[in-house]
Amino acid sequence: MKFGIDMGHNCPPDTGASGIKFEDNLTVEVGTKVIAKLKSLGHEAISCNPSSASTVSQSLGRRCDTANRNKVDLYVSIHFNAFNGQANGTEVFAISSAGKKIAQTVLDEIIRLGFFNRGVKSGSHLYVLRNTNMAAILIECCFIDSAKDMQLYNGEAMASAIVKGLTGKVASAPVNTIKDDEDNTDTSILRLQKALNQLKITDKNGKPLDEDNLTGPATASAIEKFQKIAGIIPTGMPSPTTWEAINQILSKRVVQGSKATGAIVRYLQYRVGAVSDGIYGPQTQGAIKKFQQQNGLTADGIVGAMTWQKLIG
Repeated sequence: MKFGIDMGHNCPPDTGASGIKFEDNLTVEVGTKVIAKLKSLGHEAISCNPSSASTVSQSLGRRCDTANRNKVDLYVSIHFNAFNGQANGTEVFAISSAGKKIAQTVLDEIIRLGFFNRGVKSGSHLYVLRNTNMAAILIECCFIDSAKDMQLYNGEAMASAIVKGLTGKVASAPVNTIKDDEDNTDTSILRLQKALNQLKITDKNGKPLDEDNLTGPATASAIEKFQKIAGIIPTGMPSPTTWEAINQILSKRVVQGSKATGAIVRYLQYRVGAVSDGIYGPQTQGAIKKFQQQNGLTADGIVGAMTWQKLIG
């Protein structure tokens, strides 16, 4: 079976909600794991996320175009809710009868993890469900501004529940087998060292890493340093969440305005000397403008191609 997996948002200006955690980070975490697990079961699974978009509408349209062009059998859009800090639970949206049937099996598996059952709901108002040519569902996994949900949340468990709901089978996928569908990049220590050097992340002694494909104390300290910068639990080990953050930054997406959040903004704040809170606010904008001015760029606070060039080449 061929699946189209849409990791919601992650394409500025199409960015997700924020709360205790950031939607953009969690949709990539779960979506990447879902793709890997589906492949481990022998299915075909592709990412429907666009590499860039000028508007939210264009971002949504490109996701649908990818699914339709590749003639996937089922389109799955992964999201996380946010409301008032009190609402909690899981809900799944669908339009067709086939979609609703699949939505129910996915919902059943997720609520087994302990989440409140908010039901299967009509998705007739959702662009990606109305504009895909196949059965389609949109999963709101849980609420990122709910302390209860965030205590329950585990990316591995969530991905496993989704895959079990989609296929009826339990799957596992080793971390080192996960590949990026767009460019088939590997997750080797050598690529990690090259990426950290490109991002100007030094070891505990302030030195660039030797690109020797060996996991030593220097590499571990640089990984931990990056994890702290990106708002990831600092283990010193290259987790899937760490790779997701690295790949998001290396994608050099345009960062503009207060909707930008998450690991990309935290990295920018680190590089320009702003307070690292993952939120693009006035102080961060001012620091970016100062960086641009110092580097002979137009000081507009928009992190586009030229600013990324100065930051990471």
